[in-house]
Parts: sequence; structure tokens; C-alpha cells
Amino acid sequence: MSDTQLTEDEMDNILTDEDDGMGGDAFASDDAFDDGESGARILNQAEIDSLLGFDDDFSDMEDSSGVMALINSALVNYERLPMLDVVFDRLVRLMSTSLRNLTSDNVDVSLDQVSTVRFGDYMNSIPLPAMLSVFKAEEWDNYGLMVTDSPLIYSVVDVLLGGRKGNPAVRVEGRPYTIIETKLVERMINVALNDLSSAFDPLSPVSFSLDRMETNPRFSTITQSGNACVLARMRVDMGDRGGRIEVLIPYATLEPIRELLLQMFMGEKFGRDSIWENHLTHELHQTDIYLRAVLGELSVGLDELLNFRVGDTIYFNTKPTDKIELRCGDVPIFKGPMGQKEGNIAVKIQNYVPRKKD
Repeated sequence: MSDTQLTEDEMDNILTDEDDGMGGDAFASDDAFDDGESGARILNQAEIDSLLGFDDDFSDMEDSSGVMALINSALVNYERLPMLDVVFDRLVRLMSTSLRNLTSDNVDVSLDQVSTVRFGDYMNSIPLPAMLSVFKAEEWDNYGLMVTDSPLIYSVVDVLLGGRKGNPAVRVEGRPYTIIETKLVERMINVALNDLSSAFDPLSPVSFSLDRMETNPRFSTITQSGNACVLARMRVDMGDRGGRIEVLIPYATLEPIRELLLQMFMGEKFGRDSIWENHLTHELHQTDIYLRAVLGELSVGLDELLNFRVGDTIYFNTKPTDKIELRCGDVPIFKGPMGQKEGNIAVKIQNYVPRKKD
């Protein structure tokens, strides 16, 4: 059996004939066709993207499927912390009022999305230039990140320095931010951090303080690149000006209040009902109980007990000065000396008998 070798011109002719026979658009067709023997179906580009989990809205990681779903399966879904939605809703309302007072302009803050991302993936996706503010949660002893994009930075600078309304902010690319621009943005970040602290107050009091401001993502690392973080994207509109501000909080930072964030609504108490507890406490205080005063106890054998006859005398080791034990059922409650008052035998309560641990 001899091998057959094709020249370059013969190979080009074969490929040209095949392209003409398939209409020049073989892989774009949705119709199944056979290769002559196996009858295998070739997937088109849309089916390949669906299989791999890629789509046009790649940033939406909640609807990912296929290979991308396997890659992101290690992430913790933010819906397992339902109270975060309430916290960020409060933050949006508080920031709207605070930024209006700061800029003396009509400011509208809206929450675009709350999602879960890996820290390293998010840092690689930040559009530069941007201002990265690292803040610290004092009570939780950990850090978070607040990212302000370039359009919002120039808009805030323009508004605070008296720019005319209705004119979009002029963006100057290719240079670092000046000290004046940094200080003006720092004022806005401090206002946003105070509002973030107020948003967490109903759950747990916490103070967020600005630690440093960076423009290079490499200098803003607050956790390992593979750690899961909660990302809240917010849109700030000031007339024709505005931009985006994003809050990134690692799950390690939220760990001290994780049990509170698992609540389905504000003030939820797991398995507790304060109305029922108060009613039960009131009824217990009104309940009558019976106490038994045990003057003495003696242990005897069964054979001796069977030999007891009428008239036999049983001697106890209790003395008149010994303390008598008061019991509720079989549980000892109090101890005290025995006496007599108005012709009745009485016991004066002097000591409380603590319960024995099992």
C-alpha cells in the first residue's frame, strides 16, 4: 500500500470545491449534515457559546451555565445573605440625601446590581483611570474597597468647583489626578462611608474609616485573589453629569455579622417570639406549686422493711438544730431551720440550693 501525496495546488482546488458545495457558510448554518459515514452534527457558534457558558452579558454571573458555571461554582451566592439587599437599599437612600447636601445639586443615586465576584477577577476588570479607596471596618478589623470611575471624579470636581449646570464635565485623559481632585473626591468618599456605616447600624454598629486612596489596583489588594467578595454597583447622576461608584466587601469582612445577614427581614429572631415569651413568663409567675418539707431520710434494706410491725420505732439522724430541706417534686429548692409559729410547724428559708449540673 503506497501513500498518496497532494500538491499545494490540488489541496487548494479541493478546499475550493468543498466551499462552493456548502455555500461558503457551512459553520453558520443551523442544519445538521452528515460527513458521509458517522453522521456527526457540527455545532454552530451560538451553540458552542451556550455550551461554554459565554454570552453577551458576561458580567452577569448569576445566569452563567456550562463550563463557566463549573468555574464559578466555588463562589457563595449573595442571595444567601438576604439582608445585604436591605443594607444597600438604605445606602442608596442615604447617599442621595448626603450628596445633595454636599454638592447643592440634584443628585440621583440608583443601585444597579449586587453580585458576587472573585477579588482577583474584579481587580483585573476595573477600567482605568479610577480612584480606589481602601476603607477599614473598625469593629470587624478588616477592609473593604470603594471604586470611583473617571466620569464621576470629573463630575464631582466640576460640581464642587462651581461648574455650570447642563454642561458635561470635561475629561482630561493621559495624566494622573491632581491633589485638588484627590481631596475633593476624598470628601465624597468620606460622606459615602458615613452613609455606609449608617446603613449597617440597624444590624450591627460599625465605623468605616478611609485608610488610603490609590490609583493602581496592585496597591489596593485587601484580600487574596481567589476570595469571594460582595460587589454593589451604584450609578450617581447629577443632571447631565455622573458616573459609577462600586463598593466591594470581602466575605471575610462580613463574617462577624454573618448570622445577622442571614435573616430574611430586619429584626428577625430565629425561633423566638417575644409576645409568647412575655405571656409565658407572666403565667409562670401566677402558677401555684407545692413544696414538701423533708424532715429526714433513712435508707433500709428490703428484708428489714418487710419485718416492720405496728409499734416499731424508726430513728432518723436529724437533729432539732439541723436545716430542713424544701423540695418541689424531687428537686431541692431551699434549706432552713425548723420552728413553730402559732401552733404550726414552720420552716424559715435561709439558703437556696443550686441545681446540680448533669
